[in-house]
Amino acid sequence: MRLRRLAPIVALPMLLGSLAAAPLSAQLESAGEGPVAMGHLHVNTADAEASLRFWSELLGGEPKRLGPLEVVALPDLLVVLTRREPSAGSVGSSVNHVGVQVPDVAALVERLRAAGVPVRTGEHVPTPDVDVFEVPDQDTRVAFVDSPEGTRVELFENRALERPVENHHLHFFVDDPIAARDWYVERFGAVARRRGSFESADLPGVNLTFSQGETVGTEGRAIDHIGFEVDDLEGLVERLEASGVVFTRPLTRIDALGLAFAFFTDPWGTYVELTEGLDAL
Repeated sequence: MRLRRLAPIVALPMLLGSLAAAPLSAQLESAGEGPVAMGHLHVNTADAEASLRFWSELLGGEPKRLGPLEVVALPDLLVVLTRREPSAGSVGSSVNHVGVQVPDVAALVERLRAAGVPVRTGEHVPTPDVDVFEVPDQDTRVAFVDSPEGTRVELFENRALERPVENHHLHFFVDDPIAARDWYVERFGAVARRRGSFESADLPGVNLTFSQGETVGTEGRAIDHIGFEVDDLEGLVERLEASGVVFTRPLTRIDALGLAFAFFTDPWGTYVELTEGLDAL
């Protein structure tokens, strides 16, 4: 089934009184067929105003309000801000960084640096003293920056992109990249492929990329959890439980809103929210 355009959110219990009064217009585009698609990135921030400016004014997303939550909408991704001091940045956790594609990496890096955004490209590429890295044999450029809350963001150049920004990938650092890739392929229906030198798998709206690394879980850090919108959430929860997944917040239905959600932690410490029905909100 093709997932409809959706607007996933998080922290649902605290929002039930405000959802009907403050609906968020649809922002995400399904990038293909499948029962699971990219939904949201939930970040903790000690400076919500600075984070909001980074994701919207500087990066090109569209700021929204959903009850008490501040949300920035990018094509195929919603970034949800929670005003809470993160325990650490995303680097060092199982979700090392999020990748977005932009039409001109160099121009964006210049604008971000002028705004005081730290550029971290040298930590990820063979040339440590560059802000923008030319990817060999790929006719593209990349850069890495840190958002105010500590989310590491990769800027991936797509010169044909007609929007200022669009979601691209989530980059996991785990002890066994192939096992992690296969876990999401088998349970979420992701399509395995190579992305350059990386193991990866595609879901509608996102590529999941996997690298080798010894890391800790995400909960409480800058990237607190990642969210996926699901067709037939009950069926997926049953299949995941049968495979050994333990839900820390079990399937919960809000019949008045036609909404369901559940939370679990994957084997590598990534805190994950599954939702169904948020596209209708």
